[in-house]
Amino acid sequence: MKDPFVRSPRGVDPADNIVQQARQGSIAAIVQVLNDNLTDLGVRTRAVFAEGWLQLLCESPQAQSLDVDEVVERIQTLLESISPRSIRRVNVNCRVAREEQLLWLDEIRRDPENQLLWSKSISIRRPNLLKRALSHQRQPAGPRKVALPRRLQPSQPRNQDRDRQLLMGSLILILLLLLGGVWLYRTWMAASPPDSTDLPADDPPTPAETSPAPPPQVDPFAQAVTLAEQASFAGQTAESRAEWLDLAAKWQRAADLMAQVPPEDSRYQTARDRTQLYRQNSQVAQQRAEGVEQPDD
Repeated sequence: MKDPFVRSPRGVDPADNIVQQARQGSIAAIVQVLNDNLTDLGVRTRAVFAEGWLQLLCESPQAQSLDVDEVVERIQTLLESISPRSIRRVNVNCRVAREEQLLWLDEIRRDPENQLLWSKSISIRRPNLLKRALSHQRQPAGPRKVALPRRLQPSQPRNQDRDRQLLMGSLILILLLLLGGVWLYRTWMAASPPDSTDLPADDPPTPAETSPAPPPQVDPFAQAVTLAEQASFAGQTAESRAEWLDLAAKWQRAADLMAQVPPEDSRYQTARDRTQLYRQNSQVAQQRAEGVEQPDD
């Protein structure tokens, strides 16, 4: 049986693997990166991607730890550093820590005034391609931890020979980017979600466009079953912390879908039982992730 997960090669720091997964858009990996870099604030995060927004929940036992300016600035800096794929809009929700609520987003939407201390929406800017390439060139080779500095380090003495080598390398890199710039730009634009500002405003909409077809009916029960089967299969080979966190997110998503089955559905009772089962599986996967020992650097 083929292993559904890609294993990290020996000698590669697991932190790099987590950052790479976060860049690919893994919600579990993004949460791990944020939690690892917000420890000094005493803030823990949870996240879910809904309706084109990354919904973040930040919790701390003390309200003074949730300063809006510091928390938002730190989160925006971290997300812009990793630049997760297809995520450009983020809504940061903060509240004092309480007993865990699996459907926290629904609770916040129903009663935001009593559930939250504050809420802030931010936009994630994608780094310039040349800036990203130069940043990767200047990083030393070999294993490293997550490349997200918490504070700026003091400047080091300049090395003229090194600066000359970097300048020559930068010039060569610029020439290569110019040769392949059109292809890289089109690939990048294809991977980015379309913005409403990109839509043409000159042509008036046709009658067919003003009456869009109704969206197809979605069966949350079938989606939850499919997702649960995938999670069950992946759980047979999960070993690393990232894999268990991804499993916990899948089980949680399957439970949320089951909870959407309406009472008039003939499968409603089955859906209620499976909702509870999937939530238990998500908690087990979360515990397994916390129990995985992190390898020494």
